Amino acid sequence: MKDKNAMDISIIVPLYNEEESLPHLAEWIDRVMAQHGYDYEVIMVDDGSRDGSWRVVTSLHAGNPRYKGVKFRRNYGKSAALNVGFEHAQGEVVVTMDADLQDSPDEVPELYRMIKEEGYDLVSGWKKVRYDSKLAKNIPSKFFNWTTRRISGIRLHDFNCGLKAYRNEVVKSIEVYSEMHRFIPVMAKAAGFGKIGEKVVQHRKREYGVTKFGMSRFVNGYLDLMTITFMNKFGKQPMHIFGLWGSVFFLLGFAAFVVLVVLRLCHTFWLTASVWFYVSMFCAVLGLIMFMAGFLGELVCRNSTIRNAYLIEKEL
Repeated sequence: MKDKNAMDISIIVPLYNEEESLPHLAEWIDRVMAQHGYDYEVIMVDDGSRDGSWRVVTSLHAGNPRYKGVKFRRNYGKSAALNVGFEHAQGEVVVTMDADLQDSPDEVPELYRMIKEEGYDLVSGWKKVRYDSKLAKNIPSKFFNWTTRRISGIRLHDFNCGLKAYRNEVVKSIEVYSEMHRFIPVMAKAAGFGKIGEKVVQHRKREYGVTKFGMSRFVNGYLDLMTITFMNKFGKQPMHIFGLWGSVFFLLGFAAFVVLVVLRLCHTFWLTASVWFYVSMFCAVLGLIMFMAGFLGELVCRNSTIRNAYLIEKEL
């Protein structure tokens, strides 16, 4: 049963130099929310814009207190903007969308219904038909999404779609940093929110300004994917991975040393003249380094103030 005092929807809009599109987006959002009778708020996070975006946000707030704004002193990136928006969100359902009018607010009611009625923890938009450059965006995006599906096991077609809906509990349970906004579904799954759905959404051509993302996002995206995969599996027990591979290299080094001793007994030669000497030394040093990395990781985890910070779904 819905809490009578609970807000229905929080819409989070990260923005950077979007002063032309913001008034149109606000008008569109208000129209959709009024048609469905939602109690809502719109949190606009200005990621260090250099144009008049903040002036527009201030004007929107003055005309309608449902519009709230957060302004960064400088540009920190989309992940930081979303994380701050998540901290402020009060709605039972939290919706994120871009400020450039390429995401349609008309999709919000169905996203809200899927969360509330079908019980999804997260619903991600899928821009099945896109109007971006095929060579610069579409093809790299398809390959990126295919790789992320294979590694994460989450069957989404468009991980990077800005239009998503979440249960409030989800956004309060994850921390988005660096450029991890592309992997929010992966973080949500790691936090125990496994019911993740997808909805085909409309992709509109950009009407104002230029895109803020270049080709570097695909390189950074893969590095972030490796980071989040490692942290999810070994973040609290780094010795499990470093100790394992350290042991493997130690064993290889020991085996090479045995071979070296046998060869030395059978033949007279300088130890340093055999390739097995260098293999043994290399494996022993590498194994030692990995063991030390594991020990240091365990010490960091043991002394971390959040080492026992676990997400609890229910308590009696």
